[in-house]
Amino acid sequence: MTDKSEDAANISEPAPGGVGLLIIDMINSMTFEGAENIRPGAEASAEVILKLRREADELQTPVIYINDNYGHWHSDKSRLVDAFSSGDYPGQKMVKQIAPRDDDYFVIKPQMSGFYATNLPVLLPKLGISRLVLTGIAADICVLFTAADAHMRGYDLWIPRDTVASEDGPRKNWALEIMRQSMGADIRSTDELTLEQWIGADLSRKQLS
Repeated sequence: MTDKSEDAANISEPAPGGVGLLIIDMINSMTFEGAENIRPGAEASAEVILKLRREADELQTPVIYINDNYGHWHSDKSRLVDAFSSGDYPGQKMVKQIAPRDDDYFVIKPQMSGFYATNLPVLLPKLGISRLVLTGIAADICVLFTAADAHMRGYDLWIPRDTVASEDGPRKNWALEIMRQSMGADIRSTDELTLEQWIGADLSRKQLS
């Protein structure tokens, strides 16, 4: 299920630098086993992701949310956001803070990878995206699996270490190192690298080649 997928078919201009920003599983109730351990890191990451999202808006970089459906097979973006931003969910504040806007894309995934049994493999080429910025939770599960599938499909990756979270620091670092060493991902934080610089570096490389 992909909100705005019909609009993507009418895109005339490709994404600047071929870059898309993916936000993984941040629309989250935070009621799963181990959520109490990942929640502080997720909330800290949400602050950084919002800054990155603002930069993406300025650069006209597409923003794509990839999210579990949590068993709500009839749900769409608005239903999930409404469900987890109301009631007494631990993730309520974060969901309200980072909820997708009307112009963002939203893909429901049934498993860990954002590519498995979703419209993402169709959506990205229609948007002219060949390079991905991966953010969200968990670095050692859904981000890792999405990164692996993206790498196998030939996407360049930037996974800013300050935009992903795991249940504990060592597992996050382990996952980041796998993505860096085995998938060629850039894992510099947003303090070390900006979205504009990452887009510009690729454009400069193409001009020199």
